[in-house]
Amino acid sequence: MARKNTPLQAGIRLDKYRILKTLGGGGFSIVYLCEDESTHKKVAIKEFIPFKICERDLDGEVIPVGDAERDIFNHGRKSFIHEATTLSKCKHPNIVNVVNFFQANGTSYMAMEYEEGTNLQTYIKARKGHLSEKFLRTIFPPLMQGLKYIHDNGLLHLDIKPGNVHVRPGGSPLLIDFGAVHSMHISRRTQHTQIVTPGFSPIEQYEIGKGYVGPWTDIYALGATMRACIEGTSPPTAMERSKKDTLKPASVIFKKNYSEAMLKAIDWAMEMDQMLRPQKIDDLLAALQAPYPGEHDQETDTMLERLVQNLKRHI
Repeated sequence: MARKNTPLQAGIRLDKYRILKTLGGGGFSIVYLCEDESTHKKVAIKEFIPFKICERDLDGEVIPVGDAERDIFNHGRKSFIHEATTLSKCKHPNIVNVVNFFQANGTSYMAMEYEEGTNLQTYIKARKGHLSEKFLRTIFPPLMQGLKYIHDNGLLHLDIKPGNVHVRPGGSPLLIDFGAVHSMHISRRTQHTQIVTPGFSPIEQYEIGKGYVGPWTDIYALGATMRACIEGTSPPTAMERSKKDTLKPASVIFKKNYSEAMLKAIDWAMEMDQMLRPQKIDDLLAALQAPYPGEHDQETDTMLERLVQNLKRHI
């Protein structure tokens, strides 16, 4: 008898790890908080288990529900191991750190360094958007540096969204979930079907064989993620925008509360025509460099401090 969609129980051993509790999951995986039994360090372990085509038996084995589903499952496992292998070679302070991957229970597992923090989507829901410019400028430039590292290594993330950004204590971001990661291709015609996230995926991820994916594809998703932080909701889908674009520029509707430089950077990143977007992360970072209200450079702060000290001497 199978128990569909059931997580493994606390106390069960996976490879050299012991499950402490279930952290969460989605349609393709479950994530557990585990402890390395030799080092006692905590890790997050992601289990590949696509719920629509698999079920778990009483012994914990993951079993495809039919022969047709078995082929899909096996292809998915290969992609999962590709993700783990790719990430294990990518070491950057703003990219999730994969420390191990292994096979068990008829499926595959990926062990990642566990870090305290909160998902960006949680911040957006709690505040209904309206996240401050200071918060956005704390989170996104380091996130862009991590993405630049990915691009410089010939890879594309292709699934950037608030749910895939982990915010550590102090505001240091971590880009997670590389389930859609692919090597860069010259032509979309040679690329496999991609995961599409409504509101965050640009038009070229929908139109297979027609568009070209590249760094500009991740840049659109970054812009949409930044806009969601302000607006509190996902932008309209690229398909909706391609039929009738009713999305008003961020630089028009949010100009009272955010700097022109940041809002124009968001609008630029979310251009429908991929050729009109920033073509590389450095372009987007440069667009964000202008100072904003409430921000002082070090020279200005030093001048103010000297002025205060001079006034004190004459009082």
